[in-house]
Amino acid sequence: MKTTQRPHRSRILAAGLCTVAAASLLPAAETDAAEEAEVYFMLPNSTTIRFERRDAPLFEQAMAERMPEANVTVQNGQGDPTRQQRLVEDAIARGADLIVYTSSDANLAAGALSAAEEAGVPVVLYEHDAIGGKAEAHVLFDALAVGQAQGARAAEHINAMDKDVVKVARVKGNQGEYGTMMYERGQNEYLQPLIDSGKVEVVCEDFTPNWNPVEAQSFAEDCLTRNGGDVDLFLGMNDGTTGGSVAALISQGYAPGEVIVTGGQDATIEALQFIAQGWQDNTVFKDLRTMADAAADLSVVVLHEGGMRQHINGAVNNGYMNVPAAFLPVENVTAENIGMVVDAGIYTWEEICQGSEDSEVCQENL
Repeated sequence: MKTTQRPHRSRILAAGLCTVAAASLLPAAETDAAEEAEVYFMLPNSTTIRFERRDAPLFEQAMAERMPEANVTVQNGQGDPTRQQRLVEDAIARGADLIVYTSSDANLAAGALSAAEEAGVPVVLYEHDAIGGKAEAHVLFDALAVGQAQGARAAEHINAMDKDVVKVARVKGNQGEYGTMMYERGQNEYLQPLIDSGKVEVVCEDFTPNWNPVEAQSFAEDCLTRNGGDVDLFLGMNDGTTGGSVAALISQGYAPGEVIVTGGQDATIEALQFIAQGWQDNTVFKDLRTMADAAADLSVVVLHEGGMRQHINGAVNNGYMNVPAAFLPVENVTAENIGMVVDAGIYTWEEICQGSEDSEVCQENL
């Protein structure tokens, strides 16, 4: 078994990557590949379905193209940060050379990060942040831009309503995460002025533990019950939370579009089908191929002990350090431009229109 102590790598990476400015000036990676590198890809849960369905196979494919001699092992924390820390410790014991880490709970990730740092095993954060420990880089979609897209779309609907006061329910993400905070900040750029003016009344709002759609559905059902059904718009933060709102409306006998559900993110097939059917208003499309490619590029650089010039364009402070970050672009998708997901080769019209072949958008494109 390979030794788990790599102080030389830790020192080199700490010196080269502790600030974005320094990272952006370092040379590109060398071309010699690390032989038989053991890479562990840690997923956060099974409730956010994109991770198992899309992210993991895309990352494996990207690594196979760039570093075919590397072995990628995918493991899932199942929404349990204690379990995920055990998986990290087991990966270290098995000789991990790199851990690509999507935290099950950003607020409870310090133990896993500390174990990796003590063993000299570098960590690249993937999408979710991880608070209180060392990481070499963070690959994520621009979370503020996601929130801004969601907020702008919600404001568009609110301003179009012929009502003095629009009643809004806010279904937030996992509390304390960088993403949740940025999505809320971006949404508030558009929503807060409407709240201050009295145009919007927030009748319900809460966080969704571990982004669980079942929790989001329960919250939405309770909100509808407490307000006697008097809710005009549900604003979520990803397709799981918006999907929970849709499920609540279906369970209580609403028709598609009777209550607006917006604030989607991830462009899951379920969300796209809801958009085609009229249940959901939008999803923020994040091309996961771009994310997998960027994560694989940075993984190879870390394994080569090279500089981080490629992709790095910002930083995320995780309470321990400023982690060099690769912020990736996003695009808002509605029924009007849903074809971009088809053009990107993610899904076919037949898949999106399953069960809604008679809808206007499907009639136009099937």
